[in-house]
Amino acid sequence: MITPTFNLDYKKSKAPKTTITRDMNELTSRVGNVYEAVAIISKRANQISSSLKKELDAKLQDFSVDRGDIEETFENKEQIEISRSYEVLPKPTLIATQELIDNQIVCNNGSRDEMLR
Repeated sequence: MITPTFNLDYKKSKAPKTTITRDMNELTSRVGNVYEAVAIISKRANQISSSLKKELDAKLQDFSVDRGDIEETFENKEQIEISRSYEVLPKPTLIATQELIDNQIVCNNGSRDEMLR
């Protein structure tokens, strides 16, 4: 189980918005090997992605209007602004990688609990 050590506001994340080259030694120094680092980043990225999706769905739920016509779509400026704010966020994999580098992830590895610090 992968858990963050704090509650992160993804909008304030210091993760880069574009992909950058990382030092593999820095990533693997806390975990042990590349495969574990990739697995941890992958699991955490999935958690971040689902969290962002729930948050966005909750915000957009206010704009949901049940109409009989499926083809008829109404666009609201506020709805577009909310969607754009989520589009400019760093990708979940970049956020998860930054969390791993910043020692902000706790990894429960089977029977032993390991804090990646």
